[in-house]
Amino acid sequence: MNVSFNNRDPIYLQVVRYFKAEIAAGRLRAGDEIPSRRELAALLKINPNTAQRSYKEMEEQSLIITEGNSPSRITSDEGILKSIRQELIRDAVDTFLASIRGMDIPVEELLEQVRDRYAAERSKG
Repeated sequence: MNVSFNNRDPIYLQVVRYFKAEIAAGRLRAGDEIPSRRELAALLKINPNTAQRSYKEMEEQSLIITEGNSPSRITSDEGILKSIRQELIRDAVDTFLASIRGMDIPVEELLEQVRDRYAAERSKG
């Protein structure tokens, strides 16, 4: 696990976002078992209570399922899994749009810039 935490957002939300990004990228799939809370805390070098709060948040969002003493798993609900990808894309677009607000850039120019930069990033591998 490679997570770079920022000082802006609560750690537990950054952990939730990490899991969402892994799902959106296909590195975590429906039904995959995830580390225990204690294992996650050790892997990410975070407080176990923060790991617990991350799991609680993911359970409330129905992102993971925990049954009894069994390991937590990624949900098998395809609707939730598809909505995660859309949520991440929407958040990124909103952040981008907020950063260029007031610049009065034609949408065609924006799309061309995004297309070129996206292709350049993808070619890096």
